[in-house]
Amino acid sequence: MATAREIMTPDVTCVGEGESLRDAARKMADLGVGSMPICGQDNRLKGMLTDRDIVIKALAEGRDPATVTAGELAQGKPVTIGADDDAAEVLRTMGQHQVRRLPVIDGHDLVGIVAVADVARALPDKPVGDLIDAISES
Repeated sequence: MATAREIMTPDVTCVGEGESLRDAARKMADLGVGSMPICGQDNRLKGMLTDRDIVIKALAEGRDPATVTAGELAQGKPVTIGADDDAAEVLRTMGQHQVRRLPVIDGHDLVGIVAVADVARALPDKPVGDLIDAISES
């Protein structure tokens, strides 16, 4: 079975924990993505930032995206997957935590992102359908 390393998107761009949400939003727009990992000055993963986070946790609350930092929205320990974990483990982790994207870690280094679409290409239809059901539950 394929591993996370084999199905992930490598060369992930991070938003720094001290960067503003405005800068993060620009990066997302330039890259055409809806989420980015938040990395600290130590290059360790601090969390994930989504376009929804920016809207719900900043704009909707009247906070200035030019002054709020990405790190302020990083909450708790991010859910990750090991680079050598197989696609079935990726699927289980996504379903358990109801997430559509997982940062891929090798040791302490962020090496990629694996998305539902990556898993869909690597696994048969039935498990992927079950994943979509699991992450779509409220």
